[in-house]
Amino acid sequence: MFMSYIFYLVLGVIPSLIWLSFYLKKDAHPEPKKTVLKIFFLGMGAAALAALIENLILIGLSRSGFLGSFAEIVYLFLGVALTEEFLKYLAVKNKYFIAKNGVLRESEFDEPVDVMLYMIISALGFAALENIFLFFSENLQLLETFLIALLRFAGATFLHALCSGILGLFIAFSFFDKKRKRFFLTSGFFIATLLHGLFNFFIIKTGGNWQFFLPLMTLGGLAVFVSRGVKKLKKMASVCKVNP
Repeated sequence: MFMSYIFYLVLGVIPSLIWLSFYLKKDAHPEPKKTVLKIFFLGMGAAALAALIENLILIGLSRSGFLGSFAEIVYLFLGVALTEEFLKYLAVKNKYFIAKNGVLRESEFDEPVDVMLYMIISALGFAALENIFLFFSENLQLLETFLIALLRFAGATFLHALCSGILGLFIAFSFFDKKRKRFFLTSGFFIATLLHGLFNFFIIKTGGNWQFFLPLMTLGGLAVFVSRGVKKLKKMASVCKVNP
């Protein structure tokens, strides 16, 4: 039993670590390991808080009798997607959320692409704890755990990284256009929440080939968007002179 728990922990974290390694290699000026670890663990803290909030929302919906297809859709987009995107953002932005100082105000934050990277790191920490929660709650066999970890590596874990990457892209844009700062931040949240919600909807509410094809198309579009975003930010000013 003890070894099974260790296996759950390892397989829960590995998908995030693989993507983390991939994205860190895209940074020409690597962030300090201390900063990376801080953001990763803050993301895990955000996942724990998200699980609590989402369960409370479900309990509230159940007790109020407000259930049905429409309520489920609202829950997927607002109760889950928006909650998770906001908490992953809060883990990076807000100095009062677990960390003494928000990482966007630390000296290591010196390039536009950094905020995008920080958001992705937070998302990967979030996904790691989410994976661990899933494995422990389902009491899976080892082979089942491995297969689900593989699916989540290419699915949910990747989704978290991409959605947060998009939000990070819009946050970076907001630093260079003070007049439209609120517009960029609102747009980033809207797009990240919408695509996150659509992915969840396709997985849960569709069937047959669509259940595979639609999420795959969503991830593909997100991946292209984030990849182009990274390239665009690298062409912008090398040092962030705008206080976030």
